[in-house]
Amino acid sequence: MELEMEMEMEMDMRAVEDIEIGRDITPPLSPLSFALHDSLVSSHCSCCFSPLPPQPFPPTNSHHVLFYYCSSLCSTSDSPLHLSSAESTLLHLIQSRPSTYPHGDSSDLRAALRLLHSLPATCPAPRISGLLTNRHKLINNHDLRIRDGARAMFLARTMRHAPDDAVWDTATVAPDDAVLEEAVLCLVLTNAVEVQDKTGRTLGISVYDTSFSWINHSCSPNACYRFLVSSPPSQQHSPSLAETPLRIVPGGRATSRIESGVCSKNVLTKECQKYGPRVIVRSIRRINRGEEVTVTYTDLLQPKAIRQSELWSRYRFICSCRRCSASPLTYVDRALEEISAVNFNSSRLSSDISFNRDKATERLTDYVDDAIADYLSIGNPESSCERLEHVLTQGLCDYQPEGNEEKSEISYWLNPLHHLSLNAYTTLASAYKILADDLLTIYSETGNHVLKAFGMIRTSAAYSLLLAGAAHHLFNSESSLVLYVANFWTTAGDSLLYLAKSSLWTDIVRWDRPMSDDSELYHIEKYKCPKCSLIDKFETNSFHDPVTHADFEHVSSEFLDCVTNLTQKVWYFLVHGCRYLGLCKNPIDFCWLDTSKFSNDGEAVAQSTGTKGYSNCGNERSISGSEAEENTNQLRIYIFKVGVHCLLYGEYLASKCYGRHSHLTCHVHNILDL
Repeated sequence: MELEMEMEMEMDMRAVEDIEIGRDITPPLSPLSFALHDSLVSSHCSCCFSPLPPQPFPPTNSHHVLFYYCSSLCSTSDSPLHLSSAESTLLHLIQSRPSTYPHGDSSDLRAALRLLHSLPATCPAPRISGLLTNRHKLINNHDLRIRDGARAMFLARTMRHAPDDAVWDTATVAPDDAVLEEAVLCLVLTNAVEVQDKTGRTLGISVYDTSFSWINHSCSPNACYRFLVSSPPSQQHSPSLAETPLRIVPGGRATSRIESGVCSKNVLTKECQKYGPRVIVRSIRRINRGEEVTVTYTDLLQPKAIRQSELWSRYRFICSCRRCSASPLTYVDRALEEISAVNFNSSRLSSDISFNRDKATERLTDYVDDAIADYLSIGNPESSCERLEHVLTQGLCDYQPEGNEEKSEISYWLNPLHHLSLNAYTTLASAYKILADDLLTIYSETGNHVLKAFGMIRTSAAYSLLLAGAAHHLFNSESSLVLYVANFWTTAGDSLLYLAKSSLWTDIVRWDRPMSDDSELYHIEKYKCPKCSLIDKFETNSFHDPVTHADFEHVSSEFLDCVTNLTQKVWYFLVHGCRYLGLCKNPIDFCWLDTSKFSNDGEAVAQSTGTKGYSNCGNERSISGSEAEENTNQLRIYIFKVGVHCLLYGEYLASKCYGRHSHLTCHVHNILDL
């Protein structure tokens, strides 16, 4: 995608009219080039990226069957380019001789070959059909990867018509032979975006023309984009999509360069494919006429330093958007990196100390990343939960020299809104549910293991709710986080409904009053709130209706008031047995949090537990009726009610980002059994 370069090179796209939140800014845009990731070429269609049927279709007239298609139409449409571009030859070359390109996935190279096939054999310019190659910067950043890739591309193009027994080697390719391949590969690295399906899984990459590629990056963007991935018979989009006008045009500098002929668009635009993953840009807040439209190229729930590092590493530019230029840092960026320290060596615990923040951040990052890897990479969710709970509850100890060669024991603490804390909540919510499922699979009878599993399901739901509430708290100050918040509220709703529907309630909780039939839970009439219109909007299918910014703010305010009130009735139960969650007084309303002084709560934990104390959230026991204010039926109804509202609000937010094509709509119906 296009980068913010020097003034003479910068391009941008601007709104031609006032655009409200949740409006498509472009019609479905066809790709110039695309390629599946190597790991998916045997499971997904190389033409439309759809999953392959049991009997896939091979390419036509190919000696090497390395790509497959979901239909004869896809095979007929894509096979000629697939073969003539040398894409098949390249993949065969890399698979048979890995030393040809020892840098991993080859989708960038294959997409570049497809583009290269449409270009005249001329000396590369800084821009090709208006798309920046960025070669002069990238060649120094990824020198070996780009040079090896360009040589492999040149070799594949040379070999495509050669006999199968011909012997070739990239060492025989002179540096000047692959200059054009090098430039086009840099163009792909600069402009390609990762294509994701509706679940968020990355399938491959795609390059689009200037209508999309000239949209610049911002860490506080006003737009997002989504992909349409479907087989050819399904690519007849709804009339509303087909009729969506292009509501953006190049800005002044871009227009002048087009008129001067520097950025001629006619070389590649005519080659736009009639198939492949299409992209649609959509507003996520109100955009005024003439205002620049921006999207993000990086994770917005990371602090400024990490965002800047990633953008420089991949694209070689320093972001100067409103959020990055703020001085002092914005509230969101302060919260995402806030840590504190406690001195355990003095006669009284103190958080009013100086410490090396860079060192503390590095140590905390290494610890949390390693703990998360226990779950994601090693497959040990129990170890991951124990380590993450430990660092959240007790901090991370360090020793610093003091006078007379004594060492002071310092403990570093993460702010509850720190980006590492958010990563920990995500992992804990998932890992506890996996642990519970494993226990229930092994032990089916009522007993301590089942009690422990129920506690883990409950703790998983609590962490999901805390993650959604924390992200929403940040969203209140940075509206571009709407995509993250939509997903987190949906996940929280899933977790709470899973807990409310659990059959373990009758085995776990001993109450004075008997439980009623579970079917009483699932009447949506029970969950209508006179102060919140979410359920009414869902029932009348008006989630996707156009709204103004004021309407959006009103619905969000209603939801927060409603879910905050409901959560107060269940939070005490959800956090039972988990010390860290108990410190979080309210997962929705963070007015209890002083972002610079959360260590005070940490001191209280340390004083009550000692530096080695630890509470395992999974250690459960039966709960008597005297420990709760509500009977079982009422408590489950409250939990179900919170879950319904979280799920519906997540869908409401997602509809503003994805429109009627949000994958959550059917998901919500299935979860609610409607």
